Amino acid sequence: MRKTLLSTLCCLLAALGVKAQAPALERVEPMSWWVGMSNPNLQLVVHGNNIAARSVSLSYPGVKLKAVHKVENSNYLFVDLQVFSSAIPGTFPIKFKKAGEKDLSYNYTLNKRDKSAGKAQGVTSKDLIYLIMPDRFSNGDATNDSFDNLRERGIHRDSMFSRHGGDLQGIMNHLDYLKNLGVTAIWLTPEIENDEPHASYHGYAVTDYYKIDPRYGTNDLYKKFVEKCHSLGLKVIKDLVHNHAGTEGYLIQDIPMKSWVHQWPTYTKSNFRDAAVMDPHASPMDRKLMQDGWFDHRMADLNQNNVYVQNYLTQNHIWWVEYAGIDGFRLDTYPYNEPVYMAKWAKDVKAEFPKLSIFGETLVWSAANQAFFTQGNTVNRGFDTQLPGITDGVLKDAIYEAINGSDGWTDGVGRLYSVVAQDFLYQDATRNTIFMDNHDMSRLLSVVGEDVIKYKSAMAMLLTMRGVPQMYYGDEILMKNLSNPDGLVREDFPGGWAGDKDNKFTAEGRSKKENDAYNYVSKLANYRKITTALQTGKLMQFVPEKGIYVYFRYDAQKTVMIMFNSSDKEQETATARYFERIGDAKKARNVLTDEVIGLDKVTIPGKTTLVLELIPGVTH
Repeated sequence: MRKTLLSTLCCLLAALGVKAQAPALERVEPMSWWVGMSNPNLQLVVHGNNIAARSVSLSYPGVKLKAVHKVENSNYLFVDLQVFSSAIPGTFPIKFKKAGEKDLSYNYTLNKRDKSAGKAQGVTSKDLIYLIMPDRFSNGDATNDSFDNLRERGIHRDSMFSRHGGDLQGIMNHLDYLKNLGVTAIWLTPEIENDEPHASYHGYAVTDYYKIDPRYGTNDLYKKFVEKCHSLGLKVIKDLVHNHAGTEGYLIQDIPMKSWVHQWPTYTKSNFRDAAVMDPHASPMDRKLMQDGWFDHRMADLNQNNVYVQNYLTQNHIWWVEYAGIDGFRLDTYPYNEPVYMAKWAKDVKAEFPKLSIFGETLVWSAANQAFFTQGNTVNRGFDTQLPGITDGVLKDAIYEAINGSDGWTDGVGRLYSVVAQDFLYQDATRNTIFMDNHDMSRLLSVVGEDVIKYKSAMAMLLTMRGVPQMYYGDEILMKNLSNPDGLVREDFPGGWAGDKDNKFTAEGRSKKENDAYNYVSKLANYRKITTALQTGKLMQFVPEKGIYVYFRYDAQKTVMIMFNSSDKEQETATARYFERIGDAKKARNVLTDEVIGLDKVTIPGKTTLVLELIPGVTH
């Protein structure tokens, strides 16, 4: 009898001996594959009641059955195939035989690869990412709000920890809104099935790796979502969770082997101390707790040293790119993963999709800690992580310090200057994703005390600094709230549901203040979209003086000067010391107001960031 996994590992060990009453052949994963992959090897996970008692056979030109692996749980077989480039796309039966019983058969499909230019094209510093929680953005299809066969039923918009009904169709209905805003890439928090009994709307407790959560739509709809985004010039980023899985998934409920997850005598949580991974003086147990401890009772910590786990995760991620044509991966909780496997994973993925972009979540406390995880930093590791970029939370904190803090040698704008100066730690800091907030932290407007001038300064720096800028849904309309237990940083986007009092997707539905913020972000984002200096141009910064921080983004086409006054009071500053970048230019255009100003002396209101495009002159 199928047994629900309880919150302690003792129960997990007991669950291994309880065989799930699955059908004789419940599933085969990946359920399909492609001819012509760089890696011809494929490992199928076959799940069914006592399936290990059966022999496996197949006959198809260009496909070889290499090995069949039996594991601790007889409900599993791991079947190794080799798919040669000579194989012809088509469908063939895989037979599972047992004397005295009816043969079982699975029709396996090999597809032709889609190598069109618009697929897996990568997300770069030319883009602006917009982060959406699908459950909280817009409900475009009320028929998929609830399913009787899922553990969490109904929508309850009055509870921040329940499902609200947002879905893929709702996002598709508002792609024009995002395009007009200046967005070029969309990152969704995980949209695959999370069939946990409570608060699984966030998507980070996956229970079916190959299935879009029915409350969001279907696999086919997800593919159409990506296609529609591409048709509008929008890229798509998929959020991956290597570290853990939801405890209600079949791979945990009917676990293939004890070593599929990290085992502890009793429930043991991670210590969440990333420093233990890099500390040359670290206690081995501290390091083990960091990487092998569980994230939550309902998030089983996967053992990425297990080769079967490795194959399963890597193939699943490759499958989604090839199936849907997504353009990039964001890797959740990156420091908690097994580092050697993650390096191999990145190498394997890049071999199939060379242009696909990858960035890892590293919510750590210093630039050095962040850089430790990135590509090219092999000191004391003995291998290359192959991770191109990270989520630059240290830069985020420095921008907030510049805006909210008091001026000092390493405080206020001094902190921001110092953090940017540490870009030497990265192989290429322009591959880092920069942001001011996301679904796990306080919103921008609230962090700056709901001061719109400070909010605009932060947005200006976000959209002009080096790296790949990412904003959180609703920031452009001044959505607010602090990160606290009530979860209000994940409120619904007003207007995304039928019957909403206000529709903030339209100018008519927004207040004057909200329209001012929207127009500010939109103008700067769309300017960035056509200004290569802000996308791929070089950066030069100057030591702050009297609380004024100045940096330039420039290339052969344009030079953009960004000036931030951290003081509460207006300041006039001479620009002679910036001659290296100003050159002979005498005037500049304020990108946000279109006003043309003289460059000899510039007046900057308190807490304001000016974005100035130099009017062509002689530059050095």
